[in-house]
Amino acid sequence: MVMPRRTSVLAIWLLVILAVTGCATFKTQPMAEIPFKERAQTQQQGDVRVTASVLSAEECKAAFGAKLYKKKVQPVWLEIENAEEGPLWFLPVGIDPEYFSPLEVAYMNRSGLSKNEKRQMDRYFHEHGIEKYIPPGETKSGFVFTPLDEGTKHFNVDLIGKGNRFLSFTFFVSVPGLKADHQNVDFYTLYAEDDFVSYDAESFRKAVEDLPCCTANKAGAEQGDPLNLVIIGEGEDMFRAFIRAGWDETETIYGASAWKTSKSFLFGGQYRYSPISALHVFGRSQDIAFQKARGSIHERNHLRLWLAPMLFEGKLVWLGQISRDIGVRWTTKTIITHKIDPDVDETRDFLIQDLLYSQGVEKFGYVKGVGKAPIGAPRGNLTGDPYFTDGLRVVLWVSGEPVGFADVEFVEWEIPREAKSSN
Repeated sequence: MVMPRRTSVLAIWLLVILAVTGCATFKTQPMAEIPFKERAQTQQQGDVRVTASVLSAEECKAAFGAKLYKKKVQPVWLEIENAEEGPLWFLPVGIDPEYFSPLEVAYMNRSGLSKNEKRQMDRYFHEHGIEKYIPPGETKSGFVFTPLDEGTKHFNVDLIGKGNRFLSFTFFVSVPGLKADHQNVDFYTLYAEDDFVSYDAESFRKAVEDLPCCTANKAGAEQGDPLNLVIIGEGEDMFRAFIRAGWDETETIYGASAWKTSKSFLFGGQYRYSPISALHVFGRSQDIAFQKARGSIHERNHLRLWLAPMLFEGKLVWLGQISRDIGVRWTTKTIITHKIDPDVDETRDFLIQDLLYSQGVEKFGYVKGVGKAPIGAPRGNLTGDPYFTDGLRVVLWVSGEPVGFADVEFVEWEIPREAKSSN
């Protein structure tokens, strides 16, 4: 009997799939041979010590025999030492409310394995999940399987003890793999020590108002987006404030990032770490860029920051630009570019709210410096997008530790007015 052609083709494809998937095996390396613990961070409160690390994509393959990053899964390793007299309960929801169970992750990665290997994988993942109950005088370690965050991962390790005792440890862990643009900046050589000028309260406001109004092109001959943001804070505090608020680092432009950006542009997907084009201040492109993606790469809030040669209250000062991408358009200058929301003040004020709700602001105020541009007479950025503004820039004192709403101070320098007048 001769099979119909369609049936024979289907049979051949089934044989090919079986042959390929049948080659899959479940193989892991000993955890002691995988270097993720070398990057571990340790924090202690009283008699409780917590150590944490996050596995890279390559380490996941070695430790769990599966490409977990392909499934958007990222293991967080924890070691919890309880030297107290009472027990502790670990709450993995504090790390991420959308965490995966160990057996769920095993099920996601069992394709092509034999029945016996599936059982081995299930048992292996189950054994390496961390226990939630830590008896007094004992140490427990293991993994929590979380949604993927590249670059710097922020999470809390929350513990409950007897008598409603609550302990919370906040971690910011750098994960190898993401080629963030700020990693290429040597902040210690941007300025000589003598370049920094310290300001008192009276002189600082004027100094900030006298900073450049706008970004520029590389040659410095054309003005671009308004510099509507000033951050006061040490680098680590500033970085933590934005990461805690859900902002992502941006990648440098190289083969893989360009390909992911192109796919996102063409198909409208979300690329949380998409490269951001260079704008210039102080004769150089941005030192740090952050973005907060929404539904797709076409819609995101993004900002650029430059370290200024200024000190206030003993802290660093950063000059920045923030705007909201609302789409893409064709341009003769760059072929394709993002379309920004013309109301740049709205995006500036969004950032204040965002950092307030994530408890990253100690105080804030407004100063002049950008120059007014009403809606009836807008200015343009380097790619020709119009924008209007009340002419103010916001000054934000950021904190690496959470600050409650009631503790935030408003500095009464200038009061923002909406730039709706055509005059």
